[in-house]
Amino acid sequence: MSNNTFRKKLKSGNKPKGGPRKSIFSWIEEKLDVTGILGEGVPVQLVPPVGFVALLALVYIWSNHRAENMVRKIEKAQQEVEDLRADVTTLEAEYMLSSMQSEVAKRVAEQGIFELNQPPIKIEVEN
Repeated sequence: MSNNTFRKKLKSGNKPKGGPRKSIFSWIEEKLDVTGILGEGVPVQLVPPVGFVALLALVYIWSNHRAENMVRKIEKAQQEVEDLRADVTTLEAEYMLSSMQSEVAKRVAEQGIFELNQPPIKIEVEN
């Protein structure tokens, strides 16, 4: 058996199908081409500082996100307070108007109770 009879010979220009696939990391490394800057790999002594800076960046982004959410909540609460304050002012004005003697007299006139036109009389009792 000197010949390989199982495989067909490839014509020139054809590439084998299903060759080794590139992983995402090799694709990123190929696109970034950091070998010119860093050499043949990432120096181990750079990993902790870069990791720390990445952590600080994440904390900064999270902090800004929380601050913006807090500002939105505060503005919403202030708007609700203003609305409630306006409602309270309106209700107080209606209450003050409805508790006036003339308004009370109008409401109880339906029940046959009328407002006095004469001043009250003081009754004195002798001991």
